[in-house]
Amino acid sequence: MHNELRLATSDLARFLQEKLPELSEDWWAKHVVDRLSFQQQRVIGENNISSLRELDFAALLRVLDQNWYDLSGNCNLPREARNWVKELQTVRNKWAHVSAEETPASEIYRDADTLGRLLNLIGAHEGSMSAVRAVKESALARMTDSAGGTASAAVSDANTVTAPTEATPTEAPMHLFKVGDVVALRSDNSVKLPVLEVIIGGPEPRYCVFQDGAKATYYESQLQAVAGDAGEQPSISIDEFRARLTALHLLSPSTANLFSLRSGRVNFVPYQYRPVLKLIRSDRPRLLIADEVGVGKTIEAGLILKELRARMDISSVLVICPKALVAEKKWQTELKRFDENFTHLDGALLRHCLHETDLEGEWPEQYEKAILPFSLFDSDLIFGSETKKRRRDRGLLALDPAPAFDLVIVDEAHHIRNSDTFLHQGVRYFCDNARAVLLMTATPVQLGSQDLFTLLNVLRPDLVIDRNSFEQMAEPNRFINEAVRLCRETGPNWQQEASEQLRQATDTEWGRLFLREGPTFQGVFDKLRDEVELPDEERVALTRKLEELYTFSSIINRTRRRDIGEFTSRKPQTLTVDFTDDQKALHDDLLGVVARILARSHGQQNVKFMMTTIRRQAASCLYGLAPMLSDILNRKLDQLELIEAADSADEVDLSFVEGIRLEIEDLISRAESLDPTDPKVEAFVRTLTDKTRLANNKALVFSTFRHTLAYLARHTEDAGLRYGVIHGDIPDDERASLRKRFSLPKEHPDALDVLLSSEVGCEGLDFQFCDFLVNYDLPWNPMRIEQRIGRIDRYGQKSETVSIVNLVTPGTVDADIYERCLMRIGVFQHAVGGSEEILGRVTQEIHDIAESFVLTDEERSRRLQQLADNGIRRIREEQELEEKESELFGLNVPKASWREDIDNAENEWLSTDAIQQCVSTYLKSRTGSDHEHLLGDKPLKTLRLSQDARSALLADYKLLKRSADPISKAWEKWLKGGTPSIAVTFDQETAADDPKVMHLTVLHPLVRQAARFLETTDAMQCTLQASDRLPAGVHRFALYRWRKFGIKPDEELVAVADDPVVEEALMKILHTATEPIEPSAVPSRDHDDLDALHHAKWTAAQATHIAQNQELAEHRVQSLTVSHRARVRALEDQISKATNEKIRIMKQSELARANADFDRRVTELREAGNTGDIRAAPVLFGTVVVRVG
Repeated sequence: MHNELRLATSDLARFLQEKLPELSEDWWAKHVVDRLSFQQQRVIGENNISSLRELDFAALLRVLDQNWYDLSGNCNLPREARNWVKELQTVRNKWAHVSAEETPASEIYRDADTLGRLLNLIGAHEGSMSAVRAVKESALARMTDSAGGTASAAVSDANTVTAPTEATPTEAPMHLFKVGDVVALRSDNSVKLPVLEVIIGGPEPRYCVFQDGAKATYYESQLQAVAGDAGEQPSISIDEFRARLTALHLLSPSTANLFSLRSGRVNFVPYQYRPVLKLIRSDRPRLLIADEVGVGKTIEAGLILKELRARMDISSVLVICPKALVAEKKWQTELKRFDENFTHLDGALLRHCLHETDLEGEWPEQYEKAILPFSLFDSDLIFGSETKKRRRDRGLLALDPAPAFDLVIVDEAHHIRNSDTFLHQGVRYFCDNARAVLLMTATPVQLGSQDLFTLLNVLRPDLVIDRNSFEQMAEPNRFINEAVRLCRETGPNWQQEASEQLRQATDTEWGRLFLREGPTFQGVFDKLRDEVELPDEERVALTRKLEELYTFSSIINRTRRRDIGEFTSRKPQTLTVDFTDDQKALHDDLLGVVARILARSHGQQNVKFMMTTIRRQAASCLYGLAPMLSDILNRKLDQLELIEAADSADEVDLSFVEGIRLEIEDLISRAESLDPTDPKVEAFVRTLTDKTRLANNKALVFSTFRHTLAYLARHTEDAGLRYGVIHGDIPDDERASLRKRFSLPKEHPDALDVLLSSEVGCEGLDFQFCDFLVNYDLPWNPMRIEQRIGRIDRYGQKSETVSIVNLVTPGTVDADIYERCLMRIGVFQHAVGGSEEILGRVTQEIHDIAESFVLTDEERSRRLQQLADNGIRRIREEQELEEKESELFGLNVPKASWREDIDNAENEWLSTDAIQQCVSTYLKSRTGSDHEHLLGDKPLKTLRLSQDARSALLADYKLLKRSADPISKAWEKWLKGGTPSIAVTFDQETAADDPKVMHLTVLHPLVRQAARFLETTDAMQCTLQASDRLPAGVHRFALYRWRKFGIKPDEELVAVADDPVVEEALMKILHTATEPIEPSAVPSRDHDDLDALHHAKWTAAQATHIAQNQELAEHRVQSLTVSHRARVRALEDQISKATNEKIRIMKQSELARANADFDRRVTELREAGNTGDIRAAPVLFGTVVVRVG
């Protein structure tokens, strides 16, 4: 066909040369150049092409296709002829990438026939027509010979032996196996080997086989035939087939499906899967999660971790975050919900890891899941520490090779805004060397934001090189945004107007360099230019493709509370309770003592922190003051409590206490003699008692201070209420148990009515079943208040409103802060939104005002009110600017769109029911028993296995890749132990309620074992009965697994059937068929017709895939080269201007990493571009019976 396509190229160029000038005077620019793909246009420009005869067949076919409506009117071309043009585009791709394997004659005939039809249409030369007829006749002759010559061909194949010997028809063969047979070792029948050569001579035949990537030779007596290898597919039941199909999906990650859906011991919240989808579909797994405060960024990070573990088998993860989050164990606690154990690194452990990396060349496995605080990023970490004698410890920049984590997560990433700091350079270093990166912050998405530019430059330095490239990157989005609007509204001429918007997008600098030659952009552009109006289904799909073109879409996820809607309305209530005279006297005297101590200490930070904590304890509960002061004197003050109270992670040196011991002892004495009558706690108990009379009697109570919680516990118990207490030192198992008891209905004997908690205590716990929250005292930090309220105001809350009761005592600084600042900001009425940076500044200013004893009461109130007004203004300005610039970033995707994306990513073959069926089938097959091993009808089940069965499963477990994660350790421990049963669940909600239950997700070793065991390389066979909504009769079908290789590896299942209606519905048929399956033993040759249908589909798909893969590779290499040159110029300029030696060293290291990353990625892209392929294998051959009535 190559010669025929060459002849056709000449004929088509002549035809177009005759007809196109009739369409326009400027026909070359308008009807040739403008109608080619953007990549083809670049080639024309680079090679100065100016005539049709210089174009190849692919370009000419595109010119004909894109001008079809103009030409068809002038030349009276039949409508069906355009289908020939489109088919020939696939034919051209196929023959351009044809392999060494012989092409079936039937395909050659069809390709030649289509080509002949087009040549006849355009009046081709007789020589071209004659050549095509000859190809058709040759193919037809081959097809005829094949139909009548099967026997002779079989004889010829059977006699293909390297050393043939003469034999009479009655003689037994001198050897058992022939070339091409698959044999097994007698010593290990699990080892299967293909025969490459038969060696005759000597005492017995020998066979050359292919084993472990090399040739090996065995005597015939060492080999045996593979059992059951008789050319027939095994016949199985539909239930077993479904289990095996689930196994296939578990082992074959597709970008169309999410593996992390309903994984983790968390509640299912759809919008939290948005960043997961973005990451797996991005060209590089790097994402900025810029969600507003309270959306759930840590849960999103956990879901991404599970998704990447399922797809990339990642093992090393580094979390970098503020010191306060380390001290509060926020990340450690949250990641335990995903069955992940992380280690906090202090200075000594970090130095140990760097030393081991220097010696061994890799980060120590023991600490491959680590949490690192910002505070450890200093000069010693970056450059190493030195002594006068010798270098003691190497810094990050001196390590070779660099520590390369599979995933780096940076929380509150806005702290790296200054590129000259050690923190920035250290974070950049870890990100540059990581496979995947997540940066997390509530930074507003604005073009003028320096923070946003810095974060994207760290995340994707290959794209966002400098401020200029950052702004250029945004330019196409306003046009894409308008095209999306036109597609949604479908007004007159919407397709033409939308295509014009895309044309303007390509005129921008970013569009010209990076966007227009991308296959996705070209495909959307071509569809919009088609003169036939798209039907609604195609229009919706095209709109989704357009949304993918937003230049920042793949690297930023921004979820705002208003995007997902309010979960419920908040109903705040202020419960004002005055001090008694005795209490007021103690409180006022305490303030006087604090003022004198601060005056004497001259503003020492340690003293300031401690005095703030004491004042806040007094405002919270005076009856907790004496025990807290005793803790201070005894140096037993809890560090977590101090962090919550002071909003700082700085460690407090209590050495100053000795100098104020007398004042503190006097305060303790007065506090201990305080009149026990307490109106505040009485009001608190009345509030709880009133709540317990309602159907939903649950009340969640917060206090920052443990001594306040202990005091409340005594009064709650005295009131006869059932309660629990959780704070930072309560073990995880006990916290989970208290949470479960709190969730039980009030009638249950083990239920709790009240849960008393600190913020840190309920970290990682959700209480959407509770609609009543009491703040016995209030944080000065709006974000901590939002975190408290967010425990009940969250996805899944059943009540229309949640009540928030705030107890406030007039005359305290807390009351001033509450009334003048926090209420005005509106945090109790609705999710405050805004950025972490603004709310962090508000918190710091609250502390500055509240801790000043120079201000009068009136001045303090006025400044707090002004602070609130300024904070509200800054938040609103941020939101208004972000809304104004939203089209520049293209992040305002409608809720229906992303929700549909998530729904589409849910695969029934990976549902909890499907995974349970897969595991159950595995257990029965592996143990040889038909008994059910997963006992129980409810989501919480018992897995019961005998010792022999556990030993068999342990053997399978050892075949998996070794893992040190807690799930694998627990599974191995149970298999080796003597306990026959264990509690398990496939249900996410059940796992969230009870952390002791083994959660069987796609990543659990038992599920992976089941998938490996049920994996099959042989096609299966089954018969099933299906719905009468299909055509009546007996229909034959086949299912193939396609593995796509190249730039974007993927997998999919492809159906073929003898009836197109059955073919389209096949995947649904497999889900719904319920009839028992009858055994079937149809010989494999009976599937030839189905395989022919599949081959035609596969050939077209493979040709398209190879062409698109090469096009994508070329586009990415070109884009990467352009951006790398600019990046190198920028870094070299910074190095030449650097006056600080350490900055120069850091920039030189960054340049070296940039060059290494560029070389590696270009090599990977070129290799992937040259290896595009679709490898197909049959999975199932079957028959579906459809009976009417």
